[in-house]
Amino acid sequence: MKRCLVCPLLLSLVALVFPSAAIATELTPDQLHCAVQKICPVSGITLGEHGPPVKVLVGDQEEEVFLCCKACLNREIDPAHWATIHRNIATSQKICPVMEEALPAKAEWKIVEGRVVFVCCPACFRKIEKDPKTHLALIDSFYAASLSDEPTKE
Repeated sequence: MKRCLVCPLLLSLVALVFPSAAIATELTPDQLHCAVQKICPVSGITLGEHGPPVKVLVGDQEEEVFLCCKACLNREIDPAHWATIHRNIATSQKICPVMEEALPAKAEWKIVEGRVVFVCCPACFRKIEKDPKTHLALIDSFYAASLSDEPTKE
């Protein structure tokens, strides 16, 4: 298992010193995904509050997700926290990676290479399947832009 090296809690502290746009563009993919996920699907605790988050694969589709700590490895995912994480991801993605337009309120989603991907319509999944890496990279840029848009604490 890989660990997220810089957690969102630490990012919040760093954001006090540096502009958030610079931070979001310098994150590793795991750090970016931790920041977007925000909470542990088991405990609901903000990622980073119990040390570096733990990356795991869950479910039949092997969705990548981060837990707040190793203790959560042996516990069940809370459906309410799972729903919150999916909302966090959709809110951060904001845009269909194929049509590059705003996601509808009830966007379709699917696991692509271990990641939740939201689209405006099912037809977009066929296009993503032809070039998943390009679309996932685009989604990461949407995440970074979303994190840059979040207000920093002063």
